[in-house]
Amino acid sequence: MNYEERLQNVSVIGAAGKMGSGILLLTALEMADISLKPENKDKAFRLNAIDISPLGLKGLVQYLKVQVLKAAEKKLIQLRKLYHDRSDLVENSDIVNQYVHDVLHIVSPVTRIEAAYDSFVVFEAAKEDPAIKIELFSKINTNNPNKPWFFTNTSSIPITELDIQASLEGRIIGFHFYNPPAIQKLVEVIKAENTTEELTAFALQYAKNLKKTVVPSNDVAGFIGNGHFMRDLIFGVSEVERLSGNYPFTESVYMINKVSQDFLIRPMGIFQLIDYVGLDVCQYILSVMNSRLTGKRLHSTLLDEFVSKGIKGGQFSDGSQKDGFLKYEKGKVTGIYSPAKNEYVAIADIQSTCDERLGALPENAPAWKTILRNPKKEDVLRIFFNNLKDLNTKGAALAIAFAENTKNIGQNLVKDGVALNENDVNTVLLTGFFHAYGPINDYV
Repeated sequence: MNYEERLQNVSVIGAAGKMGSGILLLTALEMADISLKPENKDKAFRLNAIDISPLGLKGLVQYLKVQVLKAAEKKLIQLRKLYHDRSDLVENSDIVNQYVHDVLHIVSPVTRIEAAYDSFVVFEAAKEDPAIKIELFSKINTNNPNKPWFFTNTSSIPITELDIQASLEGRIIGFHFYNPPAIQKLVEVIKAENTTEELTAFALQYAKNLKKTVVPSNDVAGFIGNGHFMRDLIFGVSEVERLSGNYPFTESVYMINKVSQDFLIRPMGIFQLIDYVGLDVCQYILSVMNSRLTGKRLHSTLLDEFVSKGIKGGQFSDGSQKDGFLKYEKGKVTGIYSPAKNEYVAIADIQSTCDERLGALPENAPAWKTILRNPKKEDVLRIFFNNLKDLNTKGAALAIAFAENTKNIGQNLVKDGVALNENDVNTVLLTGFFHAYGPINDYV
């Protein structure tokens, strides 16, 4: 069975979720483009969008309509070639509408797992829980005579563990999309010990067709992305706990969040990133990693405390940010949660005090948005960090310590055999986390 034949019947588990909907969209577009080739026009293509929520699936269909329309408008030249034999499609709008119809025609929203029993490929974007994933894989594998290939979007669970416990005999691969899948270019690809070469080749072809940047990771819990982020999280939290011995908790969070964003030229501070991912999600990923990596203490009592209070962060269905460590109003950070007061403290009440305590950034410090496309980025960053090291301020000291630790994390991922090389670590942070520079550098 070749690449195109295998994509004739595909299922996405968790299709209505944040990750699943993006995976479904990308796969639907790829399958539709294949189905429109002259040699495939008499073949049936089916993409099962499987989710337990009927309401979620209803929203998924609306999402697909909007996103496929946008995709069609961006590739009109390609679509004109695909529809060259359709004399009834004259105007651009005719072609766009036909493409939207053809893509949606492939997708079958269903709430029953049985729909995957005929599929050749199964993408899984269920909850980050090995028991749930193993149960799904086992059920499909037992009832599907086609010996399907499984793509798991897990960001932390070892693939070999899933392979063995679900008895998949190497027909599984870790294919970790970054959020949101339709926009993010990065995919971490993780092979289990017995992942077949045919499946690996198919996965790489699929990623290439989707124009993704592929970074391989060895099959170690957390892989490269969470292997770095979770340890960065632990350090940020420990710095807050240390500072809280001298300053109020809310001020400590403000300072470390500001340092990890403005002083390190990142798109968001460490606590804003934790909120974005979700405190409960981070807590669970840490537990997965901590239980599988001997000699590594990957746990945060502070996360436990916040989650136990029901403060979890994450996003609403419309993509807006839920409150976590930080409070958000109209997309802006306006407060920081105080465990002692059980309420959010307005940033406006502490900002000037904290900023004065941290000290100013070096003169002409680059902003994250401007540095990304600067052709002289390396020179600008080197000058910035040299100036930062010359400052005798608390903010500079905290930033250098943070940068040194994040560099050590990256180097240890290579040393411990998680990443193949330093460049792969840097690529994940540059591409998947939108950092302006890789953690392994000579700036500090």
